[in-house]
Amino acid sequence: MSEILLEKEIFSHIPLPICVVNAKGKIVSANEHISNVFIYDGIENADFFALTGIKVAVLLNKDQGEDYHIIERNGKQFKLQAEVIGQGEEASLLVFFYDITNYENLKDRYNDEKTCVCRINIDNYDELIASTAPEKRMDISTRVDKAIRQWASKISGSINKLNNSQYIMYFQNYYVSGMIENKFAILDEVRQIETEADFPMSLSIGIGVGGKNLVVTEDYANAAMDLALGRGGDQAVIKRGSKIEYYGGKLQTVEKGNKGKSRVVAHALKQLIEQSKRVVIMGHTNPDMDCFGAALGIYRLCIMYGREAYIVLNEINDSLEAIYRQARETDTYNFINNKKAESITDKETLVVLVDTHRPSYAENANLFTLTDKVVVIDHHRRAEDCIENATLSYIESYASSAAELVSEIIQYAAPKKTLVKLEAEALLAGMTIDTNRFAVKTGVRTFEAAAWLRRAGADTTEVKRFFQTNLDAFKVRAKSIAAAEFHDNGIATSISEGCNEGAQVLNSQVADELLNIRGVRASFVAGRTETGKTVISARSLGELNVQVIMEKLGGGGHLTTAGAQVDCSPEEVISKVLDIIKN
Repeated sequence: MSEILLEKEIFSHIPLPICVVNAKGKIVSANEHISNVFIYDGIENADFFALTGIKVAVLLNKDQGEDYHIIERNGKQFKLQAEVIGQGEEASLLVFFYDITNYENLKDRYNDEKTCVCRINIDNYDELIASTAPEKRMDISTRVDKAIRQWASKISGSINKLNNSQYIMYFQNYYVSGMIENKFAILDEVRQIETEADFPMSLSIGIGVGGKNLVVTEDYANAAMDLALGRGGDQAVIKRGSKIEYYGGKLQTVEKGNKGKSRVVAHALKQLIEQSKRVVIMGHTNPDMDCFGAALGIYRLCIMYGREAYIVLNEINDSLEAIYRQARETDTYNFINNKKAESITDKETLVVLVDTHRPSYAENANLFTLTDKVVVIDHHRRAEDCIENATLSYIESYASSAAELVSEIIQYAAPKKTLVKLEAEALLAGMTIDTNRFAVKTGVRTFEAAAWLRRAGADTTEVKRFFQTNLDAFKVRAKSIAAAEFHDNGIATSISEGCNEGAQVLNSQVADELLNIRGVRASFVAGRTETGKTVISARSLGELNVQVIMEKLGGGGHLTTAGAQVDCSPEEVISKVLDIIKN
């Protein structure tokens, strides 16, 4: 009996679909059960990759952590496992097809029936009720409660109201994909409820998925809710283990009318400073005016309480040159580099991080490993890689700037006329630059903080001088504006020529100017720094959430103001932005 006939005789007694594939990827032979996998007649001499979509080399490579692959054919799912038969050039591959359809269906059903935990919060509920006439408060509460419960009913969710503004819901994982497909329509539905307040009603939703038990899943939901609230509300956040997804976020963050939290934070910060041997203050890499001003404000608090204070500053860009030089000339401030900061930081040192809450953005992230006493003061929407277990965390996305938050803290933590003129001007300059001269993201508290700084001695003329630029930078900015391209849906883009020392400031100024053009609702400007790094600034009038777009590039910010640093060229990053918007 020939070898081929013997092979077919053996195959016929194996109740599994089997085929033999030669070194060239061609099917040499197969048993009759292969018809359960492929509906074609006579697959001998056919290309294995063309039939399965799997290359022979991939099937043999078991270093990838998988010793099998799954394909779906003829309405069934099959697991492929391969064994080498023969040696050398004559070696072939024996491929077994295991029908795992029932197993996969059972696995899908198991995953679909897993319990998810959902936390729901009515944003700014206290401010909303306070702004509504007593006779209409019950009507608004009833309408939003009805909308939430109807949403829960559609997904067969078990929902409980914890208090006036918070709910917890349990539902099956099966419904999560539908929520995502509908882009959490409940957010839009609640936003359309009419109120007497000067801001719309909105929800924050935190969903925990895939925990090994209900306790872990609920922890996921709580973490997702913290992210949703920290990013300004009006959005849904899904946490699946380490993976986090964001949906919504169309509204500008509503300013909190009550300053109680600022008072509590100020008192806590005062105690931490007094209990520390020294204080090291730092912001983000390549600091801007807001970061610098906030650092000076915290420095003054430390000096007032008789503690050593240091500001970590490694490099100064063109936008800070004037105010930094003025600060150095006073011989008042201790500016240190990373090496010095690490040498003086120990367990008795308090590290204060301003204008960012992400370790990867900090001037020196190593300091967080040298002490357990960390304070974070920031106004950006919370990111998933925020500093964990900070001693004191004050992240308020409603605030215009870190300078605004620090100004309020100083008012409660220090006696009157604590600030010197330069510090008041630095804080006011930080607020000015982050609000585009008080044109965007400003609330009542922003102007109250600015008025307090003015009374503390800030000269608006001096502040304006801090923003003066040299002639070369002015020419580059003018060229960037003139070279701007305008796309559909009111999108404007531009690229700054060459490598510019103050590329971040330059890009932001161009992006701000482009918003002044009629019909433009969002602008994106990219350019290279003097080191060749590509930075991009994004601005919008509120219709488009530029923060979500910049997060996809590894950056962040706010709904109307955001940015990112990327490794690709300015042309490539603009192309990526347009693709993100399109999709």
